[in-house]
Amino acid sequence: MPEHYYELTVKVSSHHSLFSDFLSDTLPVGFEENDNGFIIRSEDDLETIAWGLEQFCEALQKALNITIELETAQVKLQNSDWVQMYKDSIEPLSIEKFYIHPTWSEDNPDLINIIIDPALAFGTGHHPTTASVLKAISKYVQEGDEVLDVGCGSGILSLASMKLGAKVDACDTDEESVKNSLENAELNSLEFEKIWEGSCANLDKKYDVVVANIVADVLIFLANDLKKALKDDGILILSGILDKYEDKVLKMYADCDIVEKIHQDEWVSLLVKKR
Repeated sequence: MPEHYYELTVKVSSHHSLFSDFLSDTLPVGFEENDNGFIIRSEDDLETIAWGLEQFCEALQKALNITIELETAQVKLQNSDWVQMYKDSIEPLSIEKFYIHPTWSEDNPDLINIIIDPALAFGTGHHPTTASVLKAISKYVQEGDEVLDVGCGSGILSLASMKLGAKVDACDTDEESVKNSLENAELNSLEFEKIWEGSCANLDKKYDVVVANIVADVLIFLANDLKKALKDDGILILSGILDKYEDKVLKMYADCDIVEKIHQDEWVSLLVKKR
C-alpha cells in the first residue's frame, strides 16, 4: 500500500444529485456523499477532478441561469486503510421489495436481495430517480414479463426485474455500463436474455415493460422508439426527469395515458400506457 493518498473535499450549495451523477460518470474511484457535498479519496492526485467539477459547475450555472457555490480542497494524507473506511460508509438500502447491499453486507431474509458492489461508485438506489423506478418495478413487473431496460447503467433496474422473475433485455450507449451490468448480473447469479451496446432503435421485439431512467431530453428524443418497443397493453416507466421538465416530456407522450407519477425531491418518474 502506498504511503500517502489524496483526499478531495467538495462542497456545493445546490443540485447535489447532478454533481453526484457527474462524479459517477467521471471518477475511476469511489466517492462518499454527505450533507454538504462529497469526499473523494485516491492514491492519485485529484486536481484534474477538481478542475472538472469547476467546469461542470460553470456549465450548469449557464444552463440553469442560477448561481451555484462550489468549494474544493485537496489534502495529502498518511495512508491508513481508507478503502475499509469507505466500505464502512456504505449503507445498505431498502426500497419496497428490494434490499440493495454490497458484498460485505449480510442479506436481508425478509426482502429480495440485490448485490451491487460499489468498487467504483455506489450510484445505485441512492439517487431519487433510481429509487423511484425500483418502486415502480416492485409494483408493476410480474413473473414472466418481458422487460427492456434502456440506459441500463449499473444494471440495478434489470437485476430487480430479473429477481421478480422477468426476462430482461438491456442496452446502453456506454461500453463500460454494459460491462458493469454484466458483472453485476454475474454477482447476483442472474443472466440477461440479451444486452448490447447501443440504442433501442429499430427493435423487432415488443415488451411488457420498458424502463428508461435517463434524462428528459433523451426521453423526448427516444419517445417514438420507446413507445414502439412497448406491447399494446404494456407499461412504460420514464425517469430521470426534473419536475420542471415534466410537461415538456409529457407532450411527446400525449398519445399515452398516465398510470402513475412518483415524485421524489426535485425528480418525477412517469408511468404511462399506450392509449
